[in-house]
Parts: sequence; structure tokens; C-alpha cells
Amino acid sequence: MEKKKNGVRVILFPLPLQGCINPMLQLANILHSQGFSITVIHTRFNGPKASNHPLFTFLEIPDGLSESQINDEPTSNVMSLLAQINVNAESPFRECLQKLLLEESEKVSCLVDDCGWLFTQSVAESLNLPRLVLSTFKATFLNAYPILPRIRTKGYLPVSDSEAEDSVLEFPPLLKRDLPRIFGEDGEKLDPFLDTIVDTTMRSSGLIFMSCQELEKDSLTLSNEIFKVPVFAIGPFHSYFSASSSSLFRQDETCIHWLDNQEDKSVIYVSLGSVVNITESEFLEIAWGLSNSKQPFLWVVRPGLVLGAEWIELLTEELVRSLEKKGKIVKWSPQQEVLAHRAVGGFLTHNGWNSTLESICEGVPMICLPGGWDQMLNARFVSDVWRVGIHLEGKIERKEIEKAVRMLMVESEGEKIRGRMNVLKDEVGRSVKDGGSSFRSIAALTNHILSL
Repeated sequence: MEKKKNGVRVILFPLPLQGCINPMLQLANILHSQGFSITVIHTRFNGPKASNHPLFTFLEIPDGLSESQINDEPTSNVMSLLAQINVNAESPFRECLQKLLLEESEKVSCLVDDCGWLFTQSVAESLNLPRLVLSTFKATFLNAYPILPRIRTKGYLPVSDSEAEDSVLEFPPLLKRDLPRIFGEDGEKLDPFLDTIVDTTMRSSGLIFMSCQELEKDSLTLSNEIFKVPVFAIGPFHSYFSASSSSLFRQDETCIHWLDNQEDKSVIYVSLGSVVNITESEFLEIAWGLSNSKQPFLWVVRPGLVLGAEWIELLTEELVRSLEKKGKIVKWSPQQEVLAHRAVGGFLTHNGWNSTLESICEGVPMICLPGGWDQMLNARFVSDVWRVGIHLEGKIERKEIEKAVRMLMVESEGEKIRGRMNVLKDEVGRSVKDGGSSFRSIAALTNHILSL
């Protein structure tokens, strides 16, 4: 896709979370391949490594966080952290953008930033700079932002046991049991956040999704109707450019060598992403479930994943010995490479949209253990709509985990799931090839940016 430089610069501003940085830098690579020069403005917290992206210009702005906040990597309360950065970063961002517009010799066409930034639309408007919005969520989830406050106040919460399996009619395919994990304990605090995102997206010059027509055609049409701006579904991004160079964590490459010694489709890969936290009891239940399944496994235990623990010190010597017979535990992995490996036959995942897309693109069926927010919707699509995975329904119990792993990896139901996943993989794969829906959308996005 490499094209000649067109003399136009695009400014990108990622939200400082791993699941947001990866797509933004992948998008930067896509736009660069279309001839655009790229400048990335980023906060000090979770700043990307500029040396990994020598073709881009990086500018760091202060975010007002203390050294202890930065060093402690506070992932347990993401909403609070983002709210604080949204307040602290506005003035530094404005100053940086003003200076850049005055000094830049090339035409600056637009700003592209994450929908989670609340101030960027107003700043862009004050500088007469068009803004495009990147949603790192499924289009179906962003479409629900205008109605989530209504759903929260409709009386569904708290959810009774008798209604837990009922559908949320306003937001299919969610079940009522999913709602508490979306709204959390202080759901009313989300309302102004959601309202602002809807308003600023409607005032933008366009909306970019890391999705494709093959995955959510109707939702993409609805996005255009809701937000009334041009919509560009150009994903999956990682099909064009890997996310490995933008990882905030050191990847343990030894896991690839370990996978090389395993049989085809025999390994269950386990990773709950960069933000999700679990309790000590949940951690031990997962460990025993993997051990009892007797299946080879590769388990990513991120430092800080388990509340109150540094890493895996909670495991007894007996359990460690049992786990070492069949599996390997690492602190972080090169996930795309792992999912593409011939030995991996299943993925126990938190169902972040990045992970879900990567799993689909490699044809790896999933066991769904969503942590919250959009992950609840992604998991429902995996288990109930596309039927390419098994939903644990929040049951982090050793018997349930053992049962799901064995069902997916060695039983006939797993073969049926794998067959459906291979069909979905092929459909999505066609979207990024010459003439496919995402391929065409990249051309449309390029023309749109050049017209701004």
C-alpha cells in the first residue's frame, strides 16, 4: 500500500491506554502508507516509544499526573484516570497544537483522536482544524452511547435472578445480566461522559472504526444515521500493520519457542488484556481449571493483574508443579504472533475489541470472560451471534473453566465452533484485500482527508 508522499500532514492523539495506543499507531501506519506525514501528540503517561516508529514525529505533552500515579500504572480505575487526564491535558494540548500549526511547513489536514478525549473537538474548532474521531470500540457499542443513560434508568438494575437471562430489547444481543458489568457501581457518573462523546462526535468531520462491513454492516449504517458524519470502517487494522512495536509491556519471546514444540491446535492461550483485574480467588480458580483440563496452555499473567499481588506468588508449590507439566506462564506475549501460531487452538479472553478481532483474523475460537464495558457486548457477539466461542457467563470456577477448555479443544462441539470461526475468518480476510470493503474504505478515507 506504499504511496508517494502527498505533502499533507495528519496529527494523531491517542488515549494513553494500551488498547487505544495500538489502534492509533496502526492507523498512523495506514495513513502513512497513503502518503500522509504523521505527527503523534501523546501524554507523558504511557507515552509510546518514538524509536519504534522512526517515520513519525512524536510530541509529548504534560498530563498533570504525579510520579507515583505514573509509576504505579493505575489500571484498576480507568474511568477516574481518564477523567483526570482529560482535565489536565487540555491546555498543554491546545498549546502544542497551536505551535504545531504555526511552525509546520506542510499543510496540516486534520486531527485524528480517540473518542474518549472530551476536549479535542472544541480545541480543534477554535483553531479551524477538522477533527476525525477514532472509535476503538465496535460500532454497535458506540451506537449505544445515546441510549445507555436511558437503559440505566429504566429499572433494569439491580437485575433479579429471574430476569438475568432476559434480552435488553434496546441493545441486542446483550442480556440483562450483562448490564451491571457495563455500568459499574457509579453508572450515573457515565452520563455526562457519554453525552459529551455523542455531541463532539456529531460535530466532527468523520468517524473511523477498526471494523468492517462483514462484521457489522447494519451497525455501520446506523452510525452514519446517529452521528450524521461520514463513517469509515477500515479494520481490522492489524491486518495491515502489527501492534507489536507499540506494546507498552516487554514481550516474552520465549513463548514462541515453547509453542514450536507443541502439537497443532493443541494449546489454549489465556490473556485478560492490559487493564482487567481479577481477585486472588479468581486467579486460583483459573489456575486449577487450566491444570485440571490437562490441555497445554500459554497463560499471560500481567504484573498487577491479580489485586493485591505482584505476579504469581499466590500459587502454591503443588499448583506450580502441576501447571508446569502442561503449560507456560509469561508476563506478556506478542499476542498477534501467538494467535497466528499453528499450535494455538483456542483463546480464553477478556474480549477487548483488539483481542477479539485478532482472534477472528487468525481463526482461533474463543472462551469469553469479559471484564466490563464494551467487552460484554463483544462477548455476546462471539458466543450468541457469530457462535465462534463459549461464554463463561462470569463463572470463574475451576470446573467451569476445565469444562469450557475441554469442550473447545477436544470435544465435537469445539470442532463445530472452529468450523464457524474459519468461515468468519475468511469473510473478514476478504475485506482487507484489494477490492474488499475495508480496502475501499481506506481509499475513501484518504480522499476525504485530502478534501478537508
